Amino acid sequence: MRKFGLFAICIVISFALVAIVFAAGKSNVGHLYLYEKDSTWQIVDGGAWGKMTYNLAGPTFDFVFNGHKLEAGVSYSLIYYPDPWPGTGSVLIATGTANNGGNINLSGSVDLGMDLPIPSDANYPTGAKIWLVLSDDYNAGVWEAWTPAEYLFENNLITYDDTDD
Repeated sequence: MRKFGLFAICIVISFALVAIVFAAGKSNVGHLYLYEKDSTWQIVDGGAWGKMTYNLAGPTFDFVFNGHKLEAGVSYSLIYYPDPWPGTGSVLIATGTANNGGNINLSGSVDLGMDLPIPSDANYPTGAKIWLVLSDDYNAGVWEAWTPAEYLFENNLITYDDTDD
């Protein structure tokens, strides 16, 4: 009887540990790295880069983006870019200027009014592309110029569930 009691206690502890591990795995936070890429879409070794932390679901898209090795004093825009070109349905997430050290910090809670990616995105339902582009090149969803050597491109696709739309 004593062996059975010890066995039962071990089973209960095992189930409790499994429950804790699975609960910890249900984070609502995503991480995305963006990189400077060359003309063959390979990451430029030692090039500019950034990291975005964001919520996977919620009524607003809450994010923090930190970019590094950018051109100082230049205005950049963080955007959602749906394929194919020219990115019809793209969304401006935030805009800011790189400091004297070439760093930028963007953060906010944006009511996108939609999930990412949108159904017309060629990457739907796999995920959405997030880019950091020159603000002078992108104006309210319209491309004024295309200078990809100055942009940061996603390393992976993301998804976001807008819970109130």
